[in-house]
Amino acid sequence: MPEISEQEFNQQRLQEVNEALGSGMFVYVRKLLHNLPPYDLALILESSTAKSRPVLWQLIEPDNQGEVLEELSEEVRKGILKSMRPEKVAAVAEGMDVDDLAEVLRTLPDSVYREVLNSMDSQDRARVETALSFDEDTAGGIMNTDTITLRPDVTVDVILRYLRLKGTLPEATDSFYVVDRHDRFIGAVSLSALVTAKTETVVSNLIDAEIEAVPADMPETDVAQLFERHDWLSAPVVDENGRLLGRITIDDVIDIIREDAEHSMMSMAGLDDEADTFAPVIKSTSQRSIWLGVNLITALFAVAVSSQFEELLSILPILAILNSLVPSMGGVAGNQTLTLVIRGIALGHVGDSNARSLLYKELAVGFLNGVIWAFLIASFVALWKQDLMLGGVIAFAMLMNLTVAGIAGVVIPLLLKKLSIDPALAGSVILTTITDVVGIFAFLGTATLLLQ
Repeated sequence: MPEISEQEFNQQRLQEVNEALGSGMFVYVRKLLHNLPPYDLALILESSTAKSRPVLWQLIEPDNQGEVLEELSEEVRKGILKSMRPEKVAAVAEGMDVDDLAEVLRTLPDSVYREVLNSMDSQDRARVETALSFDEDTAGGIMNTDTITLRPDVTVDVILRYLRLKGTLPEATDSFYVVDRHDRFIGAVSLSALVTAKTETVVSNLIDAEIEAVPADMPETDVAQLFERHDWLSAPVVDENGRLLGRITIDDVIDIIREDAEHSMMSMAGLDDEADTFAPVIKSTSQRSIWLGVNLITALFAVAVSSQFEELLSILPILAILNSLVPSMGGVAGNQTLTLVIRGIALGHVGDSNARSLLYKELAVGFLNGVIWAFLIASFVALWKQDLMLGGVIAFAMLMNLTVAGIAGVVIPLLLKKLSIDPALAGSVILTTITDVVGIFAFLGTATLLLQ
């Protein structure tokens, strides 16, 4: 019997849940959901219609709801939290990691957010308020405060006895952080070094110099790059005075990488990376209409250029047929470069130091592609219409547009980045406008000069 993929298995399970819900078999659905891990429960909620979610949420065990909230996308989480009373939110939030709890609270209306904070005990409230004091896309905003700290003059024997007495360690603990009496970060001691050292060894002799502290205000994308560069499993977070605030673990970094990938993909279509696949029709329509309106405005520029050659198009109808070919090829070529450059910016590969080299390279690529495709398309058109001049016109326009597309694909994202505008969101629209206008003008303008 062939094995089914994880995606197929998830779809089968979702179908089973939906059929049971439709039949009113709520006890059976509760049993199906009971043993599922939080991620799978979140997947079922996100894959269900907005109408089914409140029912499914009530059937999830209350002890698991906090972990499920952590896994949900922001839009779906907002919908669930909207129907919950503040005291219920506070109860569900118990035991959540500080970074995840802070993320949940940020999605609440201010009045509800205050009520939830007031219903917490003083220790939990202080921890959450520390995380909330930082921007959500910084190291401080994604850190956890569940750290175990050591003093440099303590022996391994004392620490091991303390850990046995404590009984448990925070999740994903691979290191302990060494601080002075003012809680200033000194260094880190790996768990493996601690358990393999002689009991009389002093902590200061076990400090790993390769583990460095992350400033609390460092952007989360920079944090992810540090983890990638150093292969860290966790890293300490410090304030401007070097005092230890908490730690970031690899699971937080994986979330950052995944969210960045989703953001880039969704932004290309003008959509929010947290967009709900099964959001209500009216909500989805309003969200998409904004971007369609922006695209319409930019498309009108291309229409305006075409309208300047209306008389020519009426005389030579073949130009109207071929008119879409040049802008289309330019748009594809430009988007290839645009995507490559946006990815390079996101990974830190592209910046002021090498932008000129990249521009020259893409200019050469655009020109060479222009030569190749200009020759092929011109040959086809010339043979088809038995008109060498028409072939030459489209060849020149193709060469011009593919060359401009290569330049625009580099310049646009770099310029938007300098203006603090997301290149993934606005780059594609601007590029398409440029390749459409240049392509139409080059083709019909040259045709006006040579074919009339």
